[in-house]
Parts: sequence; C-alpha cells; structure tokens
Amino acid sequence: MIQQKLTGTEQGWWIVSLENQIWLPQGELPTGTAREWSLQDHMAQPIGEWLGNTVWLIRHKMASDMSSHRLFVDRETKLFQLVGRAVQLAEFYRSHHYCGYCGHEMQHSQHEWACLCNHCQECYYPQIAPSIIVGIRRDEHILLAQHQRSRNGIHTVLAGFVEVGETLEEAVHREVMEESGIKICNLRYVASQPWPFPNSLMVGFLADYDSGEITIDPVELISADWYRYDNLPLIPPSDTISRRLIDDTVALCRQQSC
Repeated sequence: MIQQKLTGTEQGWWIVSLENQIWLPQGELPTGTAREWSLQDHMAQPIGEWLGNTVWLIRHKMASDMSSHRLFVDRETKLFQLVGRAVQLAEFYRSHHYCGYCGHEMQHSQHEWACLCNHCQECYYPQIAPSIIVGIRRDEHILLAQHQRSRNGIHTVLAGFVEVGETLEEAVHREVMEESGIKICNLRYVASQPWPFPNSLMVGFLADYDSGEITIDPVELISADWYRYDNLPLIPPSDTISRRLIDDTVALCRQQSC
C-alpha cells in the first residue's frame, strides 16, 4: 500500500486514473515495465495482483487516451474489480486533501487505504454505498425495466440505494414498491458485487411476485413490464450481477414451465 517513486524497472499492470477515468493507450490496460510506458518518476502504489503480476495505481491524468472505466464492465470479474478499486481509491485521495473537521492538510496512511489528519487525529476511509438489486419472478415471467439513467435500450432488474437506518431486506421491499408499485415475497439473498459507479456494493436478491399492478416511477424508470423467460428484450452483459439475477430467474421460470 506504500506509495513509491517509480524508477522505471517496476513490472506489472498500470492503472493511471483520475476523475473516474483510466488511461487506455491503444484501448487496453498497459502492462510491462514502467519505463516502457514512460511512467518513471510518477508516484505509484500496488493495489492487487492480476495474472501473476502486480497491479499499480498512479493517480494522474494523461493528456490523451483517458476513458471511462465502464469499458471494463464486461471484462473478467477480477480485473473489473481491480480497475474499480483503483478508480475509487484515486477519487478518494483526490477528494481528501484536507480534513473535513479542522481543514488541515492530510497524509496518506502507509498501512491501509486511509487519510490521516495529524492535527486533530481524525482518520478517513473510502466510503461504500450499499445498494440492492433484485430479480422478481411471476410464474414464467420476469420483471424487467428500462432505467432513466441508462438510455441504451437495455432492460434490467430493479435496484436502488439503501437508506439510513434501513436493513437490506427493507430496502428491497421499499425500492420495488416505489419503482414498480408491486409487492414481493419469498425474498432470498444471492450474491454481491462491487460496483464502482461511483462507489457502490450491489447486494443481489431473488424474489417472487406477491400482489399489485405495475405503476412505474417516471423519475426512475422509462418503462417496466413482465417478460416471458424465452422472449426477453436486450439485457445486461455477462459478468454483471444484474445478468446473474436475470439468468437465475430464467432458470426458475423454466422449471415452472416443465
């Protein structure tokens, strides 16, 4: 975790990130020695390992080839998580130059991902916003929606942030009711996935339809409807938790139809 000034001989994968973007020369994540990519004299810190090599974070904005880290959503899960970690850490350090309590300049911890204030002794850690996401089945159909924040034709399951003082289960029931107007039952946990857009942890569930008619929240959704498992619209790519929930729900629908 300790930052070091690169000499040029260091080997690994290089995530150069600032302001939620990453450097992708030739459209790919650079790998090799620091000197091959003219990264010597930059400050860097190791944040993990990929394919047997160190993954380095450099908090810097290159003059060109800076791209959105959303390009890694459909890459291998571990690589997506490492890129997400890098982007979130870069943004955390960028936004914590000064202490929010006393205003003094802060230092980076040499032992963990944290910022320390030597004046008032306050310690800051990267914050994660928990979110829920849920696949809902009604007999041989799944509830899919188009979200206002994603106008690319993709239909996906419902999701939302957990509010203060709320359990994950309560958040699922509330979000489903607010966005679609229906009630659910038989809620069960499936899996979780770090989601660095900008700093979420998605907690996935499956549920069954209980009652009510679809009435969408137009602030959040463009549309929502029940889709038969063998006639789905455009859905999210693989290696995302939303796709896993859809696939799991489709499997349950197939069992129902047998």
